[in-house]
Amino acid sequence: MPKHKLVLEKISKKFGPNKVLRDISFAVEEGEFLAILGPSGCGKTTLLRILLGLEEAESGRIIKDGKEITRLAPAQRKMGMVFQNYALFGNMTALGNVEYALKKQSGDRILARETALRLIGRVGLTDHMDKKPHALSGGQQQRVALARTLAMNPDIILMDEPMSALDVETRLALRSEILGIQREFGSTILYVTNGQEEAFAMSDRIMVMHEGRIQQLDTPQNLMDHPANDYIRSFVIHNIRLKIESLIRYAREET
Repeated sequence: MPKHKLVLEKISKKFGPNKVLRDISFAVEEGEFLAILGPSGCGKTTLLRILLGLEEAESGRIIKDGKEITRLAPAQRKMGMVFQNYALFGNMTALGNVEYALKKQSGDRILARETALRLIGRVGLTDHMDKKPHALSGGQQQRVALARTLAMNPDIILMDEPMSALDVETRLALRSEILGIQREFGSTILYVTNGQEEAFAMSDRIMVMHEGRIQQLDTPQNLMDHPANDYIRSFVIHNIRLKIESLIRYAREET
């Protein structure tokens, strides 16, 4: 049977009078790709920040590999984050950004350089490794951010809308890259997005959130076949069908 890599039990969070997360409970399996889907303001990013240890929950527990980590510092959780805005060092090259994380962790400069070169090659940036972020495209910067996260060898990778600022062509290419890396490294990934198409194309399961609550957690197929409520029908299924219909119309116009 699959092993629970991560378990959340009744996680709640509020900012002032605003309750952002309401008794969030779910489990993630080893090597699973879980998309967290929902509109802006539904609590997705706050949930990731609590997992990483950047925010503290009002109540609830986080269990990873059978051990509670609710109060552990971020550095002790062995989770890596890929941010929407890349968060790269502007004064360092692509290689330098990846290498810096490794040198800071181990202090071994030779090993850090070898590992950084390998990871830069894995994300297809060998020809661009001496460029600084301002000379890279958005997609290339996000690849550097992904390589830097992989360099830290995290047990779990958290991604906060990593492709929202990219054009469609770049998003499609990077989507394939992320899935390839997940298969190669066997990574457990929690991927926050507000795009239904992205969630359905990439994930093993999708957790749909609305107003701080889980509306449904299921496989893409089951979400379509057995929606739990009207919100799933409206936000997920209706929007997916509209996109499909628009693509069909566009294809017909082109032919």
